[in-house]
Amino acid sequence: MLLDSSKASLLVIDIQERLLPAMAEADRVVAKASILMTAARELGLPITVSEQYPKGLGRTVPQLAANDAEVFEKLTFSCWRDEAMKDHLIKLHEGGRPLVVVAGIEAHVCVLQTCVDLASAGFGVFAVTDAMSSRAPASADLAFSRLRHAGVEAVNTEMALFELLEKAGTPQFKALSGLIR
Repeated sequence: MLLDSSKASLLVIDIQERLLPAMAEADRVVAKASILMTAARELGLPITVSEQYPKGLGRTVPQLAANDAEVFEKLTFSCWRDEAMKDHLIKLHEGGRPLVVVAGIEAHVCVLQTCVDLASAGFGVFAVTDAMSSRAPASADLAFSRLRHAGVEAVNTEMALFELLEKAGTPQFKALSGLIR
């Protein structure tokens, strides 16, 4: 299955001030998530952001804070198991956006549980692996293996971007292709 910008939304999971510094390759995660958010804005994809217990873990890092995103605080590890987020994601699905592009941390906890739950609920889930991390790289690798076995599409930022763009020569292509260099 390929991404279709008219049927997709972006979900950014828990890239928060006090959690991010503990992640392997934290700068890469922020850079790739930023590219995904820029592309989502340019292509008209709804952006949803989760924050795991922000009182303790802080808010979304300033580089990714966005006024155009729906932000949800949660205590559940899976976004799908938070009632407000579940309702929001169902509305997106019912509104013609059954595909979810996912970035975030930690890959082996909140991201894994969210992606597996979304796939089980009938969403097409695209885990952008270079926009994800865990404290230990081995934990992220194990998560990516489990995600593939659960029917989640493992992609990187460049794959997601060019699938969403679909073709060259458009104003969106001109605006976004430079982000991959």
